Amino acid sequence: MNKYFIKAQDFETFVTKLVEAKQVIGPVAKKSRFVFEKLKNSKELRLDYDVTVLPPKKEFFPTCQPIVKFEGDKFEGCVNVEEKILFGVHFYDIKALDMTDLLYNENHRDINYMAHREAATIVGSNVQNIAERAFFGTVGVHVKPKGHDAFLTKIDDGYLFETYTDKGEALVSFGTFTKAKKEHESNALDVNNRVMGKCPEVLDYVGYESVANKVRKAFNNTAFWEDCAKDCFSCGSCNIVCPTCYCFDVQDNWNVDQVSGTRTRKWDGCLTEDFAKISLGFGAQENFREKRGDRFRHRIMRKTTYLNAKLGGPACVGCGRCSMSCTSDIADPVNVINKIMEV
Repeated sequence: MNKYFIKAQDFETFVTKLVEAKQVIGPVAKKSRFVFEKLKNSKELRLDYDVTVLPPKKEFFPTCQPIVKFEGDKFEGCVNVEEKILFGVHFYDIKALDMTDLLYNENHRDINYMAHREAATIVGSNVQNIAERAFFGTVGVHVKPKGHDAFLTKIDDGYLFETYTDKGEALVSFGTFTKAKKEHESNALDVNNRVMGKCPEVLDYVGYESVANKVRKAFNNTAFWEDCAKDCFSCGSCNIVCPTCYCFDVQDNWNVDQVSGTRTRKWDGCLTEDFAKISLGFGAQENFREKRGDRFRHRIMRKTTYLNAKLGGPACVGCGRCSMSCTSDIADPVNVINKIMEV
């Protein structure tokens, strides 16, 4: 790992050279919100963003992704990999990518996701503004981000740039960097530590294991889950914006000739009514999570309990996207978990 410093007045030139030489994806403003999008120039980059509408996983697993084209008995894969730099990713989204990297790489390796992921360079950046429903300061804090190539921290007179891989180190040649001094490092450490205590929402518990155990014990509390979900529209918005959700649906779309077509996969979510619906044949079907309360319970269980052993912590990074996107304002894990801990 190497640590560099770049002056504030040299930073825009650094980004300009990157954009001119590479495909750079970064946070840009869309009216009052922010999205990850290909940068046309350095002035579009908004490292002062709070949170993006969709998580950066969309760069490796698009919302709708062609995976196979077929015609008769012939078929070919649709993986079209492009090198890109994902620039300005907050630490909680890096942690989420670490989770999806693990989940898509185990057992039957997802070559579509991993091909895009391995072709990317990820540059993290410190949180300069905090989303209105964020709670990353009190969830999974023992789990540290590790899947990035470099990290950028804005300090008083410039930026500390830390490189962790050869990919990250290669970016140094695009800017006017000098070796970081001890005061640069200590300033950056202070900046990143202080933001952890500024989240507007706080989980009232100590230790994720205690939460996991309490949530498991609440599994059969049907009245509790039905009350939590009574205003749920089953729209799945909380699933779609979540950086750690990884479920998808696969469909074959046939062309008019009924010989050729494309197999695609789309993001799917456990809060939607059809997610747990299966065919029994001859027109019969079964939905093993027909009630809203059952679907709501499943989401909370997945985030707090089911994946803990595999991920080393909860499958939630506290970004606050689900809370901000929920029309009926019931998806906030903080409210649900705090209620469970009081039962």
